[in-house]
Amino acid sequence: MRAVVINNAMIIRSISKLKQISTQYPSPTIAVSLAVLCLFLGLSTGFWLLFRLFYIIAIAIPLLYLWTRSMIKSLDVEISRETQRAAQGQSIRGFITLRSKSILPKIWLELSDQSTIPAHTSNRTITLPSKGTTIWSYNTEALLRGLYTLGPLTVTATDPFGFFKFSRTFGSESSVLIYPHTPELTYFHTPSSNLPGEGHFRKRSHNITPNIFGLRDYIPGDAFNRIHWPSTAKKNRVIVKDFEIDPSSEIWLLLDFNKTHHTGINLNSTAEISAQICAGLARYFIQSNRSVGLAFFDDSMKVDKPEKGNSHFTRILESLALAKAIGPVAIENLILEQSSKFGRHSTVIAITPSTNTQWVTELKSLHNRGVQVTAITLTANSFGEAISSNNVHKSLEQNGLPYYEITSDTKLNDALSTKISRKSKPIIGDQL
Repeated sequence: MRAVVINNAMIIRSISKLKQISTQYPSPTIAVSLAVLCLFLGLSTGFWLLFRLFYIIAIAIPLLYLWTRSMIKSLDVEISRETQRAAQGQSIRGFITLRSKSILPKIWLELSDQSTIPAHTSNRTITLPSKGTTIWSYNTEALLRGLYTLGPLTVTATDPFGFFKFSRTFGSESSVLIYPHTPELTYFHTPSSNLPGEGHFRKRSHNITPNIFGLRDYIPGDAFNRIHWPSTAKKNRVIVKDFEIDPSSEIWLLLDFNKTHHTGINLNSTAEISAQICAGLARYFIQSNRSVGLAFFDDSMKVDKPEKGNSHFTRILESLALAKAIGPVAIENLILEQSSKFGRHSTVIAITPSTNTQWVTELKSLHNRGVQVTAITLTANSFGEAISSNNVHKSLEQNGLPYYEITSDTKLNDALSTKISRKSKPIIGDQL
């Protein structure tokens, strides 16, 4: 009885294994079944052609298996990813070198460079001669900002009949960060009242700051790190530097990434244009030696505190590259949440496609506290939204708040470099 049970178990395992093999290799299974059928029919009928078909299949199947398996072996792959970061419109470059160490040619090798980058050509078929080398270079345009992956590379070998398929994976997954396009602005209007950085505000400081007020003779007690050595050598007496208080005010960029406010597709979307506007403004003010801060809410609150310098600009671009219009927080709540950070010498620039006038009320509250404010509105209906933004523009005009109006066909460089008045729409050379 026990032997019967063991035999039944072995039969079940054998059937299960055969099913697994037939699932993994359906075409060879059919060919082997055909060969067995030919053998039985040949033995029954004595017809010579059936025996020959059996021999051909019996010899061809193992040969195809061994040949296909050999094509995936003795293969060296070198992957060079030249681009890890790029801006929209730039190219993502790299090359893949494949070398065969086998004396047998490798035919119909399928290369699949796995990637999440839009428009990246990830598949190619090559043939390597005996101990041959080939190089596959790629040059993909960076279309959409975001964090994407490249790799690993999968090489697949297949026989001409498609009976067997073997794959190997080379390299590892690498990341590519695509920054938003940064329009180059020649001018951007900011309200000048109460902004010491926009007038001729100068005040000497006893501390060392990045801003030099002038030069003077040495006075006992001056620190040695204040000495201006070129002037000292020229005039043959000790000359020191005077410093002044940094006159620049803080610029805060408030970006609306509420998921219910944005519309449009890919590059022609309010989310993409908002990120580009923000990047352009950050570049403009940092090049003007102003401190720039950024705040927005996508899956959580993101705040880059106001700082200067190119390294801070890079951090802002990184934040914008990763930002997504998926936030649950409306722009009016973002203004209210961050309002405690704004002082009388702060400038707040709100960028939003929202058609809700509540955010205008919050912006007006900041203005009443002495905070300088500017709004950049994206006309949602020009991007495909049914609701008009006219009520927002009217509210801004009634409250005397300066604003820019951006539509889907606006040239950002021209539009944002145009002066605006406090109580009217901007007059732009190119029609918005």
